[in-house]
Amino acid sequence: MYVGWNMKTSLVTISPDTSIFRARELMDQHKISHLPVTDGKAQLLGIVTDRDLKEAWASPATTLSVHELTYVLQKLTVAHIMTKGVISATPNMTIERAARIMHDSRIGALPVVKNDKLVGIITITDLMEVLLMALGMSDDTKRLSVLVVDRAEVLARIGRAMQSASVNILSTLTVPLRGQRDIWQVIVRVNLADYKTAVHALEENGMKVLTDYVEDLTPYLPVRV
Repeated sequence: MYVGWNMKTSLVTISPDTSIFRARELMDQHKISHLPVTDGKAQLLGIVTDRDLKEAWASPATTLSVHELTYVLQKLTVAHIMTKGVISATPNMTIERAARIMHDSRIGALPVVKNDKLVGIITITDLMEVLLMALGMSDDTKRLSVLVVDRAEVLARIGRAMQSASVNILSTLTVPLRGQRDIWQVIVRVNLADYKTAVHALEENGMKVLTDYVEDLTPYLPVRV
């Protein structure tokens, strides 16, 4: 999956001389938290976030009256508060790379630039939607998991067991088990109607299936050979 397949292209942008009052109105109107700042020709100059606006609103509040504060804010433009060194993505960047950048940089969105032009934006919310879609998450599905050492061998066994039981696998995910060296959690999601059949099929094939949260994972840990 790539950023270009999941970014928003119907953009709300502002210019550097936009007042912060107008920026606030646009965020509220469109229910967004990030406004790319451009030169009017899709050249990215900066970005303004909901946090930037809140900080601008609060900064002079302790020394000015309400009337004075309103006057100052009406004159203040986003050029004074925008982030200029913008971290951006490209359409061909992978979703996981974009997620890593946002996580490490502690930011909530990445403007997407192609040939030096702003073409979209991708946010944390967009990434969550991609994750939920990839996991096959819905009200009529349910997950089970198996703790393994050899992922490839167990994935093959799970596939054969599900095929024999005529159960359709909606998604699979393997993640390291925190605190356990070289042990992985294989997470499988199936339709709710097939769940009991899937659990039975895996247990019949000698697998210890986790269907709920347990504090002590010892009984489910794989035996190292």
